[in-house]
Amino acid sequence: MLIRKAPEIKAAEMTDKTLYLARRQFLRTASTTALAVATAGVAPGLLTSGVAAQTGGNVLEARKSLYSTEEALTPYKDVTHYNNFYELSTDKYAPAQLAKTLRVTPWSVVVEGEIAKPAVYHLEDVLRPHTLEERIYRLRCVEGWSMVIPWIGVPLGEVIKRFEPTSKAKYVVFTTLYDPGQLPGQRRAVLTWPYVEGLRMDEAMHPLTILAVGLYGEVLPNQNGAPLRLVVPWKYGFKSVKSIVKIRFVEEQPVTTWMAAAPQEYGFYANVNPDVPHPRWSQARERRIGEFAKRPTLLFNGYADQVAHLYAGMDLKKYF
Repeated sequence: MLIRKAPEIKAAEMTDKTLYLARRQFLRTASTTALAVATAGVAPGLLTSGVAAQTGGNVLEARKSLYSTEEALTPYKDVTHYNNFYELSTDKYAPAQLAKTLRVTPWSVVVEGEIAKPAVYHLEDVLRPHTLEERIYRLRCVEGWSMVIPWIGVPLGEVIKRFEPTSKAKYVVFTTLYDPGQLPGQRRAVLTWPYVEGLRMDEAMHPLTILAVGLYGEVLPNQNGAPLRLVVPWKYGFKSVKSIVKIRFVEEQPVTTWMAAAPQEYGFYANVNPDVPHPRWSQARERRIGEFAKRPTLLFNGYADQVAHLYAGMDLKKYF
């Protein structure tokens, strides 16, 4: 499936069109003053969760991205109330309640490893001076369900360039917040905490990969990975690590959390591939949240035209 420019999306094809547009218009009008204060002295379009919390603003102004699908959006309620966030709970509905007490401001990210500019960066400095973009992506969970979400973020590759990786930087490793007091799921040994994920450098630099700080025109809800998460739309959702506190550049392929927990089920790449069945279920079909009937699973989640070249010559059944 070809990815088309966002302006080509027909509003009539979107789920909850009236609700979405009405809320966006109301919030934009009501928040004009707050936005003016929040963006003073900040790069155009930049309004991070931290800045929003400090000024009372809750709207993210973002330009439309060139990288969006024209599929119907998953309803906002489903996106924010049906979540995979094991740091909070293995139950899909519990994170929306348990995340309310998570403190996401102030927020800092440690950036280290094979780079010229290691430091502890405040969230707004990680994103500065990049302009936020709204990107409508489909994101698929390994259990066989998917959503189409209007994310707001910045291309990860643009952020990485500012850290000036050395020639030894072959992979990027992301680590989540570890705080069992705020994240009750970490009190159980469901996984080895903190959660760790990684990308090959060319995957991280690909323009489809983003650091997200919002969705549906608002700052990222806690249960969706606030205040900073990864979105890699051609991979299964467990690669899109949430609540990031560390980014490390390394030479060797890292052992990520799910690889360590179940290597026979979860590989490093986690590319959506209908021809590679999970040991306990088929990957050939998926269920879009809000729909009853299943649909065929697309190779690379429908982004094959954009990313297949990254894996030219690789055995995708071996490197899954």
